[in-house]
Amino acid sequence: MKERPMIFNAEMVRAILDGRKTQTRRPVNPQPELTAGSGFSWNGHLHGAGSNERETNRNFSHVACPHGKPGDRIWVREAYRVHSKATDLATLVYRASVQNSWTEQTRRVPVDVCNKPVSPEKWTPSIHMPRWASRITLEITGVRVERLHAISEADARTEGVTAGVCPGHEQVMHRVAFRELWQSLYNAENWQANPWVWVVEFERVEGAA
Repeated sequence: MKERPMIFNAEMVRAILDGRKTQTRRPVNPQPELTAGSGFSWNGHLHGAGSNERETNRNFSHVACPHGKPGDRIWVREAYRVHSKATDLATLVYRASVQNSWTEQTRRVPVDVCNKPVSPEKWTPSIHMPRWASRITLEITGVRVERLHAISEADARTEGVTAGVCPGHEQVMHRVAFRELWQSLYNAENWQANPWVWVVEFERVEGAA
């Protein structure tokens, strides 16, 4: 089993904590090229047989997902700060939970592992979160590859997005909300390009952080 970090924004962290988010999509990088009759190509190396895009998992079977495989774990990176240090413990505060109770927005870690200074007014960006500060651990339960636009309404719901109800259009509202989330992260042009994405399914490991 391997552990890897993954960044989530505050909205998605809250969705994970609420149990609403059990999938995440990340762009395949670099994007493969589909060669006529030859399968998929990365940097000149061919993978898979045939050019049928519906044979996605077969064609990507030779490519290791950089985010891990089933059984591996992901530790979540999010914005946080070191609120205070006592003799034995340091108190961390997580930006995604600042509207919750003090107990829900904080976590205590041994002071000897906390190598960050106290910063009660300054958030540490998620990209700089070390492993010891992470409060959420996820276990990967499935990995596959598909086109971004192939996301179903059910999968969009498990991406953790929240969607309002529009009479007559309830069946597409989570997909619309997911599209808006994706465009906020990667821009509208990326959505229109319909890139290949890794679909990583996971479950939260209670008490593992």
